Amino acid sequence: MNPTREYVILILGDADRWWTQMSDQERAAGYAVYGRFSQQLIERGHEIIGGAELHHTETARSIPAGGGPVTDGPFAESVEQVGGFFHVRSGDLDDLMELCQQLAEIGEGIEVRPVVTDAERAG
Repeated sequence: MNPTREYVILILGDADRWWTQMSDQERAAGYAVYGRFSQQLIERGHEIIGGAELHHTETARSIPAGGGPVTDGPFAESVEQVGGFFHVRSGDLDDLMELCQQLAEIGEGIEVRPVVTDAERAG
């Protein structure tokens, strides 16, 4: 068991696949996996603090590092983009990663990162 801390689960994938290449049935099945994932997080003692599905990357507005003009679209030209996230509190990172496998199995890339605490920032 790890100490309880906050994590962000970043969901990385090809947004075009979800919206242009999947049938309504396939999309519904994918959303069902997300529903089971959320339920299992709670059942297994993880706390969902927040999270959201993000709109398609074509809706993004970006500012380059150092400032500059605002541009339409994502900063990085890449097929794999952040499509959503969960913000969770957990004391069991291994179990959290095991649960995240279900999202990876439907074709999503998953990145789990600890949130910097106030104490860490001060140190």
